[in-house]
Amino acid sequence: MTKYGVLVGSIRKNSYSKGVAEALVAGLPEDAEVTYINISELPLYSQDYDAQSPESYGVFRSEVAKQDAFIFVTPEHNRSISAALKNALDVGSRPWGESVWAGKPALVASQSISGISGVLAHHVLRQSLVFLDMPTMQQPELYIGNVQSLADDAGHITNSDTKAFLGDAAKKFVSFASKFE
Repeated sequence: MTKYGVLVGSIRKNSYSKGVAEALVAGLPEDAEVTYINISELPLYSQDYDAQSPESYGVFRSEVAKQDAFIFVTPEHNRSISAALKNALDVGSRPWGESVWAGKPALVASQSISGISGVLAHHVLRQSLVFLDMPTMQQPELYIGNVQSLADDAGHITNSDTKAFLGDAAKKFVSFASKFE
């Protein structure tokens, strides 16, 4: 059985990114093992920590290493991904030569309250995943714009078409990820 790690790039309470992630997870098989990996408490990465990392780095890297595939959902912050998500990618990729990301398939989704739907953040994240040697599902591209009109106040996606679209994308990701087992 595939173990799916979920990284939500927004650490905000009632995050739309978490709502998108939940809608994607709903499309996974009922018996899928899903772990939401918390990135909110990781200290900012510094190469000075490579010799002796904070305990939270070890816990995070261990959790990432246990997963077979990843779902990343990011908001767009200043035309890029959130600082918290970039930090998590950096922490998992270090020390040099010890990346816990390599070879693990990824699904990328972005969301924004604007009509351009986090497209730039989406592609910034994809570029990082290429460097981290993570095969990334190419289609469908998951850009969710005007997300506030698709979700409730708690960030949960309520629009049935969007939920169906994300659920179908997750089913395709299951097939994509199985090629790397």
